[in-house]
Formats: sequence, C-alpha cells, structure tokens
Amino acid sequence: MHKFTSWTQAITGVMLIIICSMIPSSIISPQEDLSLSITPLHSNWQIQGVLLTSLVCGPQIGTISAISYLIIGLFYLPVFHGGGSVGYILTHEFGYLLGFIPAAWICGFLAKKETKANLINYSLYTATSLCAVHIIGIIYLIIGKVFGKWLENLSDLILINTFIPLPTQLLLCISISLLSIFLRRVLIIK
Repeated sequence: MHKFTSWTQAITGVMLIIICSMIPSSIISPQEDLSLSITPLHSNWQIQGVLLTSLVCGPQIGTISAISYLIIGLFYLPVFHGGGSVGYILTHEFGYLLGFIPAAWICGFLAKKETKANLINYSLYTATSLCAVHIIGIIYLIIGKVFGKWLENLSDLILINTFIPLPTQLLLCISISLLSIFLRRVLIIK
C-alpha cells in the first residue's frame, strides 16, 4: 500500500474487524410469492474481518489489528460477538479470539508470498488460518475443561463453537478471498 502509513492501515484494519463483527451471516433466497426469505447462519463476519485485513494489508498489519481488536474488546468496548470486558477471558469463546492473532499472521504471510492474487490460493490461505483459529479455540476449551472452568461437556462445546459454525465460515472464506482480490486491484497493492 503506497499511500497509506502503517498506522492508518492498522486503524483501518481494526475498524474493519469491528464492523465485520456486527454483520450477521445469512442466506437470502426467493420464495414462490416473489418475496425474499432471510435464513440466519451460525456465524458472523468477525473472523473474516481479520482475514480480510491480513490479505489486503499483510501479516504485520493484520496481526497488529487483531491484537488491537482484542485489547479494545477486553478493556474498552463490547465489540466481541458475545460482549466484551476482562471477564470475557473466562468464557469458552475467548480461545477462538486468541486464535485471531496467529491466524492473521498466517493468512497475511501466505498471501504476501503469493506473487499474483489467486482465488483458489487465497481461499486455501483463509481456510488454513480458520483452522488455526479453531485449533487454538479447541486447545483453550480443553485447558478450561481440565481446570474445571466449564460445566458443559467438552464435546458439546467443541460442537457448538467449532463444527456448527465451520461450514458457514468456510463459505465466507471464499467471499473474503474474492473481496480481497478486488480490493488489492482497486488499491493497487503489489
């Protein structure tokens, strides 16, 4: 990005993540009476905001944006999917938020190595980064279960937090990859 400083990119990345965390995922389908039906899905665009920032701005800015997003959510504003504050560390969703940091770096690093933006490669990079988020989230769930933080069954927590939203998140990875290719061309990013 030629015309933007690193701080401008990082602030833009944090704002993008915050805005994306407020956008619910849904499918719009036509009905027989020509009205539209909106079917909500089990995810929002929070992870995709992190991945989009990394694809467009690179690994350093993506990681800085993810860390800033966590700090804002823990100490200032309730920007996370389920709220915010320091008490959010004690919830089973926090491990997935911690996974944003390595996922941002992985996605940005892989995209930076790519000489030409490619939908298939970018989709694989975002899917790989999404796997990193879920692996760290599952590790956090296991650690919490070992120390008695969760009353729920571990398999139920993994099902609710990983396997139910994963198909939606994988589909959103494709759309984020397509959007990032468009943005990289519009912003003339090499």
